[in-house]
Amino acid sequence: MRTLVIIPTYDERESLPVTLGRLRAAVPDVDVLVVDDASPDGTGAWADEAAATDPQVHVLHRQGKGGLGAAYVAGFAWGLERGYDVLCEMDADGSHRPEELVRLLERSAAPDAPGLVIGSRWVPGGEVVNWPRHRLLLSRGGNTYVRLALGIGVKDATGGYRAFRAATLRALDLPTVESHGYCFQVDMTWRVLRGGGTVAEVPITFVERTAGVSKMSRGIVVEALTKVTRWGAAHRWAQLRGRERRGVATRA
Repeated sequence: MRTLVIIPTYDERESLPVTLGRLRAAVPDVDVLVVDDASPDGTGAWADEAAATDPQVHVLHRQGKGGLGAAYVAGFAWGLERGYDVLCEMDADGSHRPEELVRLLERSAAPDAPGLVIGSRWVPGGEVVNWPRHRLLLSRGGNTYVRLALGIGVKDATGGYRAFRAATLRALDLPTVESHGYCFQVDMTWRVLRGGGTVAEVPITFVERTAGVSKMSRGIVVEALTKVTRWGAAHRWAQLRGRERRGVATRA
């Protein structure tokens, strides 16, 4: 299967060379697309230099910092236009270990391959290294809330290490995706499941970045909480209305 790994960047000049080098060594057959949001630190320029010497590395430049979700949607469109079979998400900061991508790709290539494979921190065998307690509580609590609000069984719906089958992405209305950060990952998981697709999780070890600055912010957390609550309420209301309509039909 032709595979594309999409790496969104904003001020990752220090970490991207290390991550890209490890990725190219671990899975040399995959292609890489760096989606850079006009990084002031020169990340995009460095990526151009890397692409000039490696035909499997490509760069998509965007005009400004438009958010993680928009960067991935642009990367998906780029990859789908070029006929890739599997499109993967990976962070540039080293928190997603490139050596573990093989696990996601093997699951994506299985006879019963799901539409989406998530590298999960919260299934048996998964773990997190070097996270402060408040980040652990935020991630675990957030994922528990997502499961309860949306009624899904995915343990790590906010996880950003992913492999999508191209057919799954084509079935989604990607231009309507406006979520960012954690919310983007939940949004995509929810869209796959609502569309009748399947999601599988494989354990990974998530390692806190050692270089650069985290993009986590209060706004990202608030967006996720607000949208998940709204989606969950709409879903429960639709279920209730469906039961009411079935009851009317039965009585009639």
